[in-house]
Amino acid sequence: MEPTTISLAPTSNGRLSGKFWKAKKSPTVRSQLPDGVKTKNWEDRMRKTQQALAIKKLQAELKDEKEFEIKRRREVTQERKKAAEERRRLEEDKAKVLY
Repeated sequence: MEPTTISLAPTSNGRLSGKFWKAKKSPTVRSQLPDGVKTKNWEDRMRKTQQALAIKKLQAELKDEKEFEIKRRREVTQERKKAAEERRRLEEDKAKVLY
């Protein structure tokens, strides 16, 4: 008598779950996913991602420019105040020397 060979199931190490009553699972259809995730075309998703990154980069640059301009104006104003204070102090010293 020849030994019969038993084929292994296509699972890890040929093991099967003993739960034969469980139905086979299929992928879930998710209709509430965002449009970017639903898109099956990889290039479309990458293009949208690149556009979003470009927009964020532009916004950051504009914000940096605005902050730089505000900082520059503040420095100019402080310089003027210092110069005016220096002039006022020199005038007072000159007035003290004359009297």
